[in-house]
Order: sequence, then structure tokens, then C-alpha cells
Amino acid sequence: MLILDGKAVAKARREALKQKIAKLPSKPGLAVVLVGEDKASQVYVGGKIKACHELGIESYEVLLPANVTEAELKKQIDRLNEDKNVHGMIVQLPLPKGINSQKAIGWVSPHKDADCLTMENLGALWAGQPRTMPCTPSGVMAILEHYKIDVSGLNAVVVGRSNIVGKPMAHLLSSANATVTICHSKTKKLREHLKRADIAVIAAGQPEFLGGEDFAKDSVVIDVGIHRTAIAGGKDRLCGDVRFSELNVRAATPVPGGVGPMTITMLMENTVRLYELSQQH
Repeated sequence: MLILDGKAVAKARREALKQKIAKLPSKPGLAVVLVGEDKASQVYVGGKIKACHELGIESYEVLLPANVTEAELKKQIDRLNEDKNVHGMIVQLPLPKGINSQKAIGWVSPHKDADCLTMENLGALWAGQPRTMPCTPSGVMAILEHYKIDVSGLNAVVVGRSNIVGKPMAHLLSSANATVTICHSKTKKLREHLKRADIAVIAAGQPEFLGGEDFAKDSVVIDVGIHRTAIAGGKDRLCGDVRFSELNVRAATPVPGGVGPMTITMLMENTVRLYELSQQH
């Protein structure tokens, strides 16, 4: 089985991006808004800030308490929208209870939306004229491209239908001429769909939900899930939506070290793209 090493793909793309950034007339800037103290979110934000430093992107971190009002959050986002040094922005999800995520995302200027989550940018993506690409789905496509796995004409199954991963993933695969089925919690006979899949992208949000018996031998399995599960001694380990050790397929991404590093890499690429677009005005 070929292990699709997201870390290696991310490293190659970041090296190319670093060289590109070094030649720009000024530094691209990425703002990250973190509300509350969600441990996983803190780790993700830390990874994003670290990547900015390594690549030469200016980072602006806005840390707000969990009890922040929507009005105060909007004020902070408006300020970043006006800041000429900020070219890309993300509001780290999930947001604490009491804050409407959809509203908060909607306050981000589409010209600074580095995660392709605003309605305008999702509409542009669906219309085939994307300003930026959704980070995780485009990271998956970059892994497939790196390993020369051509999806054209293949049967692809996407498990999950979120706006962040499932739906845009299906769209990108379809745009690359795959025949796509979207499965979800209400799908009957999920395994039958997966057994027919040449490529399966799993974004179910359930730890180790699927195993070796769920996939065809010659399929490619992309695991988008990332979870911390407790193990003996009060420690925990990272796992995905798939029981990786059981797999006997053509190729698969591990967790950690698969899709995760690519998500941050694509965020960096989006920031540079938004910077370039801002210079054209």
C-alpha cells in the first residue's frame, strides 16, 4: 500500500511558496481570530502562526475571551477588514456557544476570506471562478496530484457534507471529472457505496469509524478526520475517521501526517493569492 505522505507534499509546496514570497515587494499578512480556549483550536492556530513565520508571512493574532459579545467580535473583524496590512483572515471554528458562526464568517470581507467560507466566495467557487480554494479539499487535490493519481473518470465517494470539507470536496472532484457520490449519516448501505469507490474521501467526524472491510482493494482512501482519543496512563493519541492499520488498499493517507499539514499549506497559498489580488486594485 502506498502511503500518501502529506508532510512531504506540504514541505515541497512550502519551499516553492517561500521562494515566491521572498520576491514579493512587501509581506503578505494573515490575521487569525481565536475566540475562547478550545485546546484543539489553540493547537491549530499555533500551527498556522508557525507556518507564517517560516514562510515570511506577517501574522496577526486576535485572541478574544469565550464570553465576547457578537458586537465586539464584529468590531474586531471590521478592524481587520480595514487594515491594509492584512490580506487574508480566518475566524477559527468552532466558535463558543452564543456566537453564530455563519454570521461571524459573513462579517469577513470576501477579499480577505482565506478559507473560502463566505457566501460570495463559495458562490464564485461553484460558478467555476474561485477567488480562493477551500483549504482542506484543495489540500486533498494537491496530494492526489503530487502522487499522480488522476481522478478523471473514476468513481469518488465523499463521506460527509459540511460546507468546510464535504460539499467543496465533492465539487473539486467533480470539476476534475470524477463521478461523485456524497454519503452522510442518513445514507443507507454506506459500505456498498464505498466498495464501489475508486477514491474515498472520509470526513465523517467520527473517530475510527471505518476499517479495512469497508473499502475495495484497489481504492485510494483519504482520511480527513482528526481526533484525540484517550489511551492508558492519562495520555491521548491522534487518530482519523479510518482505522488505518487495517487498510489493504492501493493508497491511503495516515493520521497524523496526511491531510492535516496540507490544510495549513493551502491556507498560506490562499493568503499569498489574496495578497496578489489586492495589489491589482
